[in-house]
Amino acid sequence: APQNRPHSWINASLKQFSKRDVFRSYEDFPGPPTHWLFGHVLEFKQDGTDFDTLMAWTKQYPYAFPLWFGPFFCVLNIHHPDYVKTILASTGPKDDVSYRFILSWIGEGLLVSSGQKWFRHRRLLTPGFHYDVLKPYVKLMSDSTKTMLDKWGSYANSNESFELFQHVSLMTLDSILKCAFSYNSNCQTESGTNVYIKAVYELSDLINLRLRTFPYHSDLIFYLSPHGYRYRKAIKVAQSHTEEVIKKRKEALKEEKELDRIQAKKNLDFLNILLLARDEKQQGLSDEDIRAEVDTFMFEGHDTTASGISFILYSLACHPEHQKICRDEIMQVLDGKDTMDWEDLSKIPYTTMCIKESLRIYPPVPGMSRKITKPITFCDGRTLPEGLLLIVFGIHRNGIVWENPDVFDPLRFLPENVSKRSPHAFVPFSAGPRNCIGQNFAMNEMKVVIALTLKKYHLIEDPNWKPKIIPRLVLRSLNGIHIKIKPVDPQV
Repeated sequence: APQNRPHSWINASLKQFSKRDVFRSYEDFPGPPTHWLFGHVLEFKQDGTDFDTLMAWTKQYPYAFPLWFGPFFCVLNIHHPDYVKTILASTGPKDDVSYRFILSWIGEGLLVSSGQKWFRHRRLLTPGFHYDVLKPYVKLMSDSTKTMLDKWGSYANSNESFELFQHVSLMTLDSILKCAFSYNSNCQTESGTNVYIKAVYELSDLINLRLRTFPYHSDLIFYLSPHGYRYRKAIKVAQSHTEEVIKKRKEALKEEKELDRIQAKKNLDFLNILLLARDEKQQGLSDEDIRAEVDTFMFEGHDTTASGISFILYSLACHPEHQKICRDEIMQVLDGKDTMDWEDLSKIPYTTMCIKESLRIYPPVPGMSRKITKPITFCDGRTLPEGLLLIVFGIHRNGIVWENPDVFDPLRFLPENVSKRSPHAFVPFSAGPRNCIGQNFAMNEMKVVIALTLKKYHLIEDPNWKPKIIPRLVLRSLNGIHIKIKPVDPQV
């Protein structure tokens, strides 16, 4: 575990500091002025304006610019599809700084692992996302969505705005537990705050704080700090939640009848696939590997989709003209049904375009990073011998690629418009060999939730509540995401 190497980052910093020739390579990439000690850290106020700062720099430096966190640590911030293509086409490792800070929480699951381990796990887990496995999830997602929408009844009649993210987080957690782990948690109907979701929020905030606070890059300093104490406490809560899920399933698998039933079943869930996966040498995953993958998918499978869905609903509330077209399309497809079926997912093209446009403007994962271990030359001839690269949401709002990038325009995703753009201009699920293994699961869930929500409610913007977007592991709003709703008249 990282905690056992308290001086590792201090040593790495000194090593990097001695390699001035490597850091000179960033001179090929002009960027915003830096403070000699803090770099660009003081430019980020954590008040909802940080992405505006980044976007201003993106306009100034349209391909890439260096971002300094303290005197020694620099990442190259890239936001042009030609640069992104060069990076994501490789199987290069994730960076060993920001992802290292997540390691003690989610272990070496697919998100963090590299090399042969990543390759083996990816191959073993891919069957868990085959469409035969995903098909029955649509009904479960519909059930979770209906539970949430029923709870919204009181808001529909009050004309008061309410905060979306907390409701949607509970619903997506309910869905991932039902779908991937066949676990009925009743987390949406329990009273009080869900401890797992609270722990995930806390961990996300603390990892971001650690990345921004250069002394906290030292495991020892962070471990001894009050923030380090809070981090360990939150990890305990998050991991005990996943351990409980694994424990219950293992107990069920001990019964031979249950095992026979599962193996005979055509549709295995994700946890069964994890427990029963075997490679060509008939080797399964270790207990530690299983827990790492469960921790990874529990977090990635609910928090990213919660962010995506919340911002989609907000975007549609702000654009009633697009909301109406989506609703008309959905009503026609559902034809009186109150549940989405697998076949319906491909019949709502306009709604799908609105989902993608919201993912462009509000990408649930605002940054992906890679470590460059050998020289890489970009399309414009500039070279980076080695270093860290960060791909952030600037690419989705780059004016060179997207006309009027801040305008919500779903027609950008018409097939004829998509074909004119680089496939690396829109990367909400990353791209290349390390793309998101769960992207079809996520898209299906977003379609189900948006369709059933628009069937039941009109979404209305509250001009008093504009989201203050903040960069975390997952895109969030400092002041929440608020909308108003009113019931849809089925007769109209």
